[in-house]
Amino acid sequence: MFLELLIGALILLLTWDFAQKRVRVATFLKSGINGPRSLPLVGCGLIALELGAENIISWVGQMFETYGKTFRLWILNDSLVYTMDARYFESILSSTTLLEKGRMYLFLRPFLNDGLLLSVGKKWHARRKVFTTAFHFKVLEHYLEIMDRQSRIMVDKLAQWADGGTIVDMLPIVSLAALDVITETAMGVQVNAQSDPDFPYIKALKSVVYIQPDRMFKFSQRSDWIFRLTAPKLYNKLRKDIRVMHEFTDKVIRERREQVERAKAAGTYKPLSIGDDDVGTKSQMALLDILLQSSINGAPLSDADIREEVDTFMFEGDDTTTSGVSHALHCISRHPEVQAKLYAELIEVLGNDRSAPVNMAQLQQLKYLECVIKETLRLHPPVPAVGRHTNKPLQIGRQTIPANTSIYLVIFYSQRDPDIFPEPLKFKPERFLDGLDDEDSKRKTFAYVPFSAGPKNCIGQKFAMLELKAMISKVLRYYELLPLGDDVQPMMNFILRSPVGMNVGLRPRP
Repeated sequence: MFLELLIGALILLLTWDFAQKRVRVATFLKSGINGPRSLPLVGCGLIALELGAENIISWVGQMFETYGKTFRLWILNDSLVYTMDARYFESILSSTTLLEKGRMYLFLRPFLNDGLLLSVGKKWHARRKVFTTAFHFKVLEHYLEIMDRQSRIMVDKLAQWADGGTIVDMLPIVSLAALDVITETAMGVQVNAQSDPDFPYIKALKSVVYIQPDRMFKFSQRSDWIFRLTAPKLYNKLRKDIRVMHEFTDKVIRERREQVERAKAAGTYKPLSIGDDDVGTKSQMALLDILLQSSINGAPLSDADIREEVDTFMFEGDDTTTSGVSHALHCISRHPEVQAKLYAELIEVLGNDRSAPVNMAQLQQLKYLECVIKETLRLHPPVPAVGRHTNKPLQIGRQTIPANTSIYLVIFYSQRDPDIFPEPLKFKPERFLDGLDDEDSKRKTFAYVPFSAGPKNCIGQKFAMLELKAMISKVLRYYELLPLGDDVQPMMNFILRSPVGMNVGLRPRP
């Protein structure tokens, strides 16, 4: 009797699986979008189980070689499309309606909730307007002072390894400096991560951004209820770490709001106005302060609203910058002619007094450094793929993407497409000296998207470029970078990392 019930249940499951996938399978076949073999119920999930975060990027590259610039994949009942085709990038990123994120972003929701990265519709549109104030150039000038100060702390800490022979993995060192920058600019508090990496909020944040993306590539942990059953200790740790993060952010928001209310009661409170001449000198310049003074449709943001956005800014502004700076330093160390040209530009623009603070005008003059950063982001985009989810059939050229499909635009490979970028694997900053203005400019514009593009592009890209310039220029003024240690290997972990580190050697400059 039990065997009969089991067989009956299996038949029902197979029938349900076939019915759920039937239309999408037919659409893929008609459009000529192929992919690896898919099994009933599990799809290609067993492949994903074997891959892990360290191998997914190289595997996706192999699939492009096998199936062309676009291929499909099934994970359980979810249909996914991976593409490096610039035509897809243009259609999807420029759309004002296709804004819902791909399914992998669900792993971010437990700690980011419905912040700017994940929200859609009216909520996203209203929050996006609020954020434009946070990245006004006068506010960025205030942020630069923080970036410069924290970068100086970082180069001082690097001195202990600067003997010309020690292999230094830059990622964890840059990460702590980036955390100091982002906590002060986002929340107006100094956690001193470079001095105290065991600060509870710092440890919790690092834990969460490693646990959650790792789950994406573990078939047994993709669903929360399975994760809870198969890895209860890790599940409980994740929940505890998220609680630590939220409680810390809530505490900072609550205390800062109380300060504002006391200032209002005393008559000493002056609302922030971007038009003020002294806006760049005010101490209340953190993103948090801007959010506290913002309103949507006449109503102020609640503490929960603010926490969503502060947590989102923390997530997006820490690891992305860390990846970009670390990869850039690694690339520069492997190209001495680039490093020599960079250093000459730094001396010409910033002068010989390397302890002197830099300003916005000076950083804007560092044109070759900007080219080096852009070329680094081309080869090593901190966000190697962005995703959208379509709830209705999507026509792109002669191909149709079926409804209920997540589409992942693989930036890592689109920016290495030899059809668009000649000598794609060569580190060649000069390719950006004249921008992308040629007969293929539009195609290149949507193929080169390290900060995404269109309505949902990275609103903090000016902040990111400023921090990249500040950190990289500070390191290069103090140290010559040497090509020591293993070369980087791409690993997907929400953010592009390297399992062997981002290694350099350091030699003090005279």
